[in-house]
Amino acid sequence: MLLGLMAALTAGAQLQLRTEAQLTTSSGEFTPLWLQANRYGLSSIEKTNGYVRAALSRSVKADSLRRWKWGFSADVAAATGFTSKVVVQQLYGEIGWRKGLLTVGAKEQPLELKNQELSTGAQTLGINARPVPGVRIELKDYWDVPGLRHWLGFKGHIFYGKPTDDDWQVDFTQRMDKHTENSMLHTKAGFLRIGPGDKPLQLELGLEMGCQFAGTSYLKRINKGVLKNESGFKSYLRAFIPGSGEAIETDYRNKEGNHVGSFLARLNYEGKDFGASLYADHYFEDQSGMFFLDYDGYGTGEKWDSWEHFNWMLYDLRDMQIGLELRLKRCPWVQTIVAEYITTMYQSGAIYHDHTRIMSDHVSGIDDYYNHHIFTGWQHWGQVMGNPLYRSPIYNDNGAITVQDNRFTAWHFGLSGTPAAGLHYRLLGTWQRGLGTYKAPYPDPRHNVSLMAEASYDFPSGSLLRGWSVRGAVATDHGKLLGDNSGVQFTVGRNMSLGKRK
Repeated sequence: MLLGLMAALTAGAQLQLRTEAQLTTSSGEFTPLWLQANRYGLSSIEKTNGYVRAALSRSVKADSLRRWKWGFSADVAAATGFTSKVVVQQLYGEIGWRKGLLTVGAKEQPLELKNQELSTGAQTLGINARPVPGVRIELKDYWDVPGLRHWLGFKGHIFYGKPTDDDWQVDFTQRMDKHTENSMLHTKAGFLRIGPGDKPLQLELGLEMGCQFAGTSYLKRINKGVLKNESGFKSYLRAFIPGSGEAIETDYRNKEGNHVGSFLARLNYEGKDFGASLYADHYFEDQSGMFFLDYDGYGTGEKWDSWEHFNWMLYDLRDMQIGLELRLKRCPWVQTIVAEYITTMYQSGAIYHDHTRIMSDHVSGIDDYYNHHIFTGWQHWGQVMGNPLYRSPIYNDNGAITVQDNRFTAWHFGLSGTPAAGLHYRLLGTWQRGLGTYKAPYPDPRHNVSLMAEASYDFPSGSLLRGWSVRGAVATDHGKLLGDNSGVQFTVGRNMSLGKRK
C-alpha cells in the first residue's frame, strides 16, 4: 500500500526499482569476515544465510540541475539466518535546496575520506551496522567560502535518531547482562577542503563525533540495578555539546552519554595518469584521547577535588588508522589499490586512576574503545558502528554486548579493476593481531587472516538481460580471532527505471 501510494504521488518522476537475492554458505563456525562486514548490517555471521530484497527509490541527483530537489527510498528485505526475518533496511524521504539536504528516516550514508569498496572502514561513522532512523541535516557537498577564490570549502551534518535494536538486546542478553532501552543516537561531522577542485593537490580535514544518550540502562551489577538516564531537551543539548555527568556517578563526573569521535585527514593528488591519496583516522573515546592531555593539578586534603596547580598529563599520539590509495587511470585491469595500517594498542595507556584525598595524581587511561560502563557501546544490532576489525558483539557466546577485542594491530590491502565492459572485481586481504582488552586481555596474542575475492558482471543495455547483474565471492578466515571459516556468496539483482522526468 505504501509503495503504491508513493508510485501514485510520483507518477512521471524518475524512479528506480532494485530487486536482489543473495545466498551465503560457509564451513566453520561463522561467515567469513569480508562476506558480512561493511554491508550496512544487511548481513549475518550464521553459516548459511540469505535474503531477497526490493527497493523503490528516487535519487535527489535526478534534480541536480535544480535548486530544489527531493528523493525517497523504501528498501525492505526478507531474510533467513539473520537477526530479523524482515529487515527495513532503508525508509526515508529527503528534500534539498542548493547544497543543503534534510533527510527523515533510515538511510545508508557513505564513508567520508575513504574508499568505500576497498577500505576496512571508518573508526567512528562506519558502514558496518544497520542505519539508525532519525533526522539529518547536512551540506552534502563542499560549499565554497565566499571571497577565497574556491580555496576553502566546508561540508558537514547533524543527526539525531533512535536505534531499533532494543528487542534484539533483550534476546541476546536474556536480561542477564547490560542492555539499554529507548536510548538515542547523535552524530555530527565537519570537513574542510583546502585547495580548489581544479588543482592537482588538495587537503581535506575532518572531525566525526557520535553520542549514545538518554533511555534506560539495565546494568549487570545487581547493586546498580536499573538506571534512568537523563532525558529531555538538556540531554539533546549535552549530546551536541558534551556536559554535565552520568546519573550513576557521584564524585567523578564523566560527560553525560557515551561520546566517541575521530580526527580525519586526507591529502589528495590528481594527475593525468594517476591519482593518490594519503589519509589518517585517529579515534578517541574521551578528552585525553581527543586533545592528548588531561588536567593533573589537583590539591590534597580538603582541596583534593580543586584545581590548585597548573599541571597537565600529556598523552601520546599512537593509535591511528593510516591509509594510501592509488588510482591508475590507464590500467583497467588494476584501477585502484588501497593499503592500510591500524593500531589501537595504546588507548591512553594501561593505567586509570582518578585523583583522591590521598593521591592527587590523575591518569585517564584504559579508554576501552567501543565499550562503555552504562551504554552498550558503539554498536547497533550487534555490529560495531565503526570499523569491523573491532570484534563485534554479535560474535560473543556469553550474552554480553561488548567488544572483546579492541586492542589490535592490523595490515590491510585492497585491489579492484574493470578489465572488460560490465566486469568488475575486488580483492581484500587483512592480517590482524589482537590482545583482547585492557580489562580482559587474552592469555596469548591471537592472530587472524581474512581474504576475499569478488567479481560482478552487469549485462549490457543491448542484451536480453539488460538491467540484470550477478556477483560471486569466495572468502576465508584463518586464526584464533574469528576461527577457521570458508564461504561462498552469490548475488543476483536487477535495476529497472519505472518513470522518466517530464
